[in-house]
Amino acid sequence: MIQNLLLAFSFQELLPIIIIILILFGGKKIPELMRGMGRGIREFQDAKNNVKKEIEDSTSETNKS
Repeated sequence: MIQNLLLAFSFQELLPIIIIILILFGGKKIPELMRGMGRGIREFQDAKNNVKKEIEDSTSETNKS
């Protein structure tokens, strides 16, 4: 995920974004911010997988009938 994000932006685009984040949040808040983003992404992926599994289960039940 992060690799795709880094490939989408060039260094010239990322540098101002990184500087603005450092100014707004400071060096001590960034790890906490990243952990929160990681948890959010993980929860989103879990929810996505659960919905996908429910759809596959209901489809297989329909095919069995």
